[in-house]
Amino acid sequence: MTKLSDTQAIILSAAAQRPEHIALPLPESLRGGAAAKVVGAMLAKGFLQEVDADLRKGEPMWRETGDGHGVTLVATDAGLAAIGIEPEGSDSAPTGADAAPNAEPAPNTATEPDSAPKTRTPREGTKQATLIAMLRAPGGATLDEIVAATGWLSHTARGAMSGALKKKLGLTITSDKVDGRGRVYAIRD
Repeated sequence: MTKLSDTQAIILSAAAQRPEHIALPLPESLRGGAAAKVVGAMLAKGFLQEVDADLRKGEPMWRETGDGHGVTLVATDAGLAAIGIEPEGSDSAPTGADAAPNAEPAPNTATEPDSAPKTRTPREGTKQATLIAMLRAPGGATLDEIVAATGWLSHTARGAMSGALKKKLGLTITSDKVDGRGRVYAIRD
């Protein structure tokens, strides 16, 4: 099963409950560049697809195409499967895939969200992802290297390691004093 971020799961769960599996509006907390990154990743993974928005029906628009038309975002069969919902034949989002229609409605079609906890995964291209990559690299990273790469202050970098990486993501961070380099931090898998 594909790992989803909490935000991706929320977007797909909401889309599954809307007519034609439209993924808009996005959660209130997701705006601007963050929204573009999350949607871009979901489009790349095939969880969402852009389709022409029917503005006469009042479908929300994700972006304009430049020719006076717009596109909306729709959850694909793969996106619904990622949250454990089987497509319902004719009611599923248009994906171009040749799926056999189900003779009867899918059992356990979500009316309540799964109670299993979701594992947290950092978004790609973020400072946190940069920090994790540096700590996983052979030889780890010093605090000065982390500060230079992320632009954070030293106390912010230390806080990210102890809070986000250790507590939220459950990673094991090691710290060793290395001659000529100083204190070096690394992720032990």
